[in-house]
Amino acid sequence: MLQALTEELLDECEECWQRFLKMRETNTSPDFFADVKPHANLYHEKLLAWKSEVDIWIDQEKPKYIHKTQIQNAVDAMDQLIVQSFYQKTSKKRLYQSIQSVTYTLENLQRILQKDDSDDQ
Repeated sequence: MLQALTEELLDECEECWQRFLKMRETNTSPDFFADVKPHANLYHEKLLAWKSEVDIWIDQEKPKYIHKTQIQNAVDAMDQLIVQSFYQKTSKKRLYQSIQSVTYTLENLQRILQKDDSDDQ
């Protein structure tokens, strides 16, 4: 469950970047209530579920390089970048850096989870 959610959030990071580039290229603005809000709400729920799963995992496994503060920061950043990716006026550099930061945390967690799975076998 945790690995699947982590993978889905990683995919969404890439989608955010592609969406942002498309919005800039086509010079379009989304309808907030029809496009942005439903998408942001969907991922907000997924982020809360992911955070809850990770917090439980951290309490059980006590990993050396993943901390609850890091997870909370990733959730907050991703909540923002999902919304920002819909708007072409968003700073390209700032959005890219936010996506990179969240991606780093997600990939780091994913690496540790995969290592744990291979240790179990």
